[in-house]
Amino acid sequence: MSQLRLPGDPPGGRRAVAVWGIGVAVYFVAVTYRTSLGVAGIDAADRFHINASALSTFSILQLLVYAGMQIPVGLLVDRLGTKRVLVLGVVLYTIGQLGFALSHSYGPALLSRALLGCGDAMTFISVLRLGSRWFPARRGPLIAQIAALIGMAGNLVSTIVLARLLSQLGWTTTFGGSVVGGLFVLVLLLLFLKDHPEGHAPAPAAQHSEPGFVRRQITESWREPGTRLGMWVHFTSQFPGMVFLLLWGLPFLVETQGRTKAGAGQLLTLIVVSNMLVGLVYGQLIARHHRARLPLVLGTVGATALAWGSVLAWPGGTAPTGLLIALCVVLGTCGPASMIGFDFARPANPPERLGTASGIVNMGGFTASITTLFAIGVLLDATGGDYRIAFASVFLLQAVGLSQILRLRRRADRRERERVVASRVETVHVPA
Repeated sequence: MSQLRLPGDPPGGRRAVAVWGIGVAVYFVAVTYRTSLGVAGIDAADRFHINASALSTFSILQLLVYAGMQIPVGLLVDRLGTKRVLVLGVVLYTIGQLGFALSHSYGPALLSRALLGCGDAMTFISVLRLGSRWFPARRGPLIAQIAALIGMAGNLVSTIVLARLLSQLGWTTTFGGSVVGGLFVLVLLLLFLKDHPEGHAPAPAAQHSEPGFVRRQITESWREPGTRLGMWVHFTSQFPGMVFLLLWGLPFLVETQGRTKAGAGQLLTLIVVSNMLVGLVYGQLIARHHRARLPLVLGTVGATALAWGSVLAWPGGTAPTGLLIALCVVLGTCGPASMIGFDFARPANPPERLGTASGIVNMGGFTASITTLFAIGVLLDATGGDYRIAFASVFLLQAVGLSQILRLRRRADRRERERVVASRVETVHVPA
């Protein structure tokens, strides 16, 4: 991609960092709420008296709502702006977390997770849009990776803080107390967040009210090979780490690998730390060498399959500590690799379609996560708790996604080259 400063590019700077930081704080809290069940799966099964399939339904429904909301959220961000959508998201996920804290039966708890997923769905697409409005386009890959990195710090809160509080204070106090985070970022949003810097307002969008706008916005975004490639990159790379962190990692490590809850929590924390460190590396690499995008994705998918297969195939079923550490380090690369999907969609779409295109991309990994969570839960119940068979479902989805990436890569690359040439021509002809 060209490193030229495009006409109308936002200036960035300290104020951009401060405003964008508020949006990232909203995402941080959302990830904390989203992943809080990952350290409470065994407690939830006891509290609500449910089996593996019912337990997986918590995460499945939450992610199903999240994935289903991605395109509507993208359209809302394109139409209403970032601040309004983020405010609505914070209100919904905070109410959902509070409801989950107070629930004593399966039905209300399930409804609360769905509400949480709805609010969560409104955060990341909004943060991506906020970054594109406040920072120059050439900073896009790094800004997106940093946003994901800070969001993963919310996962650290779950694996370290919430896990410890849950054992000391109990269910209601731990989950209820976490609601303070949602209230805090809501105040920051209402007082300080702005959609864009002065002088960089988007062009008037009268076409938003025209008949067929929604259909046209989705259709034109989908037609771009870069959007579809980005979705399949997200689909293929994100879900192994997501499924492990969100629900099944702790039960797997405790029930089949003989780890204590504390030891399993440390391994889950390692995934998060790996994710954060690798995210910085991937962001810098892509910002400097745009052609590294696909090799990074393919390398991550291959390493994930190798590490996962090695643990599942280990004789006796109980893998050594070193191999489990290697698995967790590799699973930490899944999140940063999935973020590369947005960098395929970003140059393929004009700014007025960026929210919609990002929503389509973001559906990929969460759709794969939903499918895998469901498959693992069903297979565990059907096999009497055989994690080897249940976790083998990961390889099937990786194969499907990889085939689509290889099919679309040349078409997307050709289209992106055409857009780069067109943007350079436009830049040359813009009056000084």
